[in-house]
Amino acid sequence: MKKYNLKLLPLVAILLQVSCAINPFDEFESGNWNNERSILTLKFENQVGKETITRVDDRSGIIHLGINTGAMAEMSNIKITSLVLSYGAEADVKTGDALDFENESSSAKIKVTSPTGKTRDYTVIAEAFEETIIGTYKLNNLVVFGGTGPEYGGGGVLPMTEKPWVWLPSGGPAAELDNTLTIELEGFTEEGNSFGTLVNDAGADGLFADFQQVAFGSYPATDVNNFYRKIPTGTGKWSRNYATGMVTFTFADGTTSTGRFVEGPVTESLGNDYSKTVDNYAFSFNLNGTDDWNSIYSDYDKFIKRPRRFWIDLEKVE
Repeated sequence: MKKYNLKLLPLVAILLQVSCAINPFDEFESGNWNNERSILTLKFENQVGKETITRVDDRSGIIHLGINTGAMAEMSNIKITSLVLSYGAEADVKTGDALDFENESSSAKIKVTSPTGKTRDYTVIAEAFEETIIGTYKLNNLVVFGGTGPEYGGGGVLPMTEKPWVWLPSGGPAAELDNTLTIELEGFTEEGNSFGTLVNDAGADGLFADFQQVAFGSYPATDVNNFYRKIPTGTGKWSRNYATGMVTFTFADGTTSTGRFVEGPVTESLGNDYSKTVDNYAFSFNLNGTDDWNSIYSDYDKFIKRPRRFWIDLEKVE
């Protein structure tokens, strides 16, 4: 027969009474502790880039975001596609509702209420955005900044066609300069990044550049399409990341290249007194060549061994 310590029975009885009387989660479940009333994320149809949310003080906040005005006739009926609030909070709008930004300040209000009844009024400011990459362009120039030891004068900013003896006599960089590039918008991702299609038309000569350096002197023939074939031939796809500012091109075989869309006029300093001016538009790409001190000062070094940056200069025609 088991023996029990009768001295513990009163303590057990007290603990049972306390556990029945007090639920340690009562305050949590009732929400009496929760004064939080924040918008964590807010997305609209045709939004571009990520919204910026600022809690000004206990009663107010400001949200800045961009809306692609090219995809809609007016800003008076912009639907919310996602609204995430802090735990337990409620808002006077919901996903699927529309706000009106067709006013002088391009703004609308959202009121958020905490479980305890405290409120914060957010001012949502929608800045009109137009995707500037869209259009038809002609290719005006292909320019390379390259060279081992630019601090020692080994660098150069050179149009590829100014050195015709470096390239194949037919189908070299010059073949690209009658091309037209048409870029069209398809839509935006959930992150607010734009994407679409492109057509790189070969132009009157029907040729795309084949970036092959011919053998000359002691320098061997070298295929450098890996450096310079940055835009797909024929058709391809593009996407633009507004957090990083980068444009990604996707080729038919699924491979990609990534660069920046430059809107001129602007002059970029490259260090050591080198610079590149973009008068209209350009795509620029960082290249990763290898220093070759034995070939310093040569065209071979600048174009083939140690290219550093590549620009495709464009002029918008439509």
